[in-house]
Amino acid sequence: MPFIDLPDRIPGLRAQAREPRSWYRITNQSADEAEVMLYDEVGGWLGATADEFINDLRGITASNILLRVNSPGGQVYEGIAIANALRSHPASVTVQVDGIAASIASVIAMAGDRVRMMPNAMIMVHDASGLTVGNAADHRDTAELLDKISGNIADAYAARAGGTRDEWRQVMVAETWYTAEEAVAAGLADEVVPTPKRGDGEPEMRQQFDLAAYGYHGPRKDEPKAEGEWATPEPQPTTLTIPIGSALGQQIVEALREQVSGQPTETPAEPVAETTPVEPAPAPAEPEAPAAEPEDPWAAMTAHLTQDEPDAWSVLVSTLTTTASSSAATEA
Repeated sequence: MPFIDLPDRIPGLRAQAREPRSWYRITNQSADEAEVMLYDEVGGWLGATADEFINDLRGITASNILLRVNSPGGQVYEGIAIANALRSHPASVTVQVDGIAASIASVIAMAGDRVRMMPNAMIMVHDASGLTVGNAADHRDTAELLDKISGNIADAYAARAGGTRDEWRQVMVAETWYTAEEAVAAGLADEVVPTPKRGDGEPEMRQQFDLAAYGYHGPRKDEPKAEGEWATPEPQPTTLTIPIGSALGQQIVEALREQVSGQPTETPAEPVAETTPVEPAPAPAEPEAPAAEPEDPWAAMTAHLTQDEPDAWSVLVSTLTTTASSSAATEA
């Protein structure tokens, strides 16, 4: 819950507060416009001040300031000081609520010359809160102080949206949350930024995101790639060639050609290699006939005894078998 500054009646409390932290950012978008981002608590917690913020704000020489707010609030007095610094700056201040402008952050938003709500952003208003350590009188003093601070904040809303302090105090006591459209209807904002549709252009923040700032320009098909630049090689068609002559034989190929063309294919005569005349080799000598063995007288005398004598019956019937064979051959 946001807190206000405590009275100085608590010795040593401010000295124990943590160191201030950077809770805002100021950048120059162009010579004509500066962007201020308030994306954290206002003034930090217990002891942090807005001195640095106001000093940086004074250094802006642009004629337009875009104050982008996404804050839950913070210290009341620091927020009022920032709001007054924005009102006194010569630049035209446009407040853009990106997410939430709650508590004292909503009071800072009222300092803009124009207030616009981003889609689904919200504004919250409530009474000031505080912490008191002491007796009953101390608590009563703090209660009176909180009423006075809350009335002061109600004046800021009334100055922007109209109405009276008492009316806005009732709204603050109820802790009222406004949607973007409700904030415009209540007079706390001037417009709601429409949500761009597809095809109507890119949103503002998407347009600001450019990868060219990081040296990446993306592949371009219409531009040739520089020498040495990595590129994916295009696939090349693979052709398989098989010599038919070596696979089927030359004679079969010639026969196929003759069948397709219908004309005989003349097979080229194979060239005859020139040969060197070779002298005929001398005819081999005929082998000498073996010498006749000497005739054995005894074998010559008994040679007629070893020969078979003709069979008398075979001699008688030989004429009959010969005649029968001849007549069978004739009839056939």
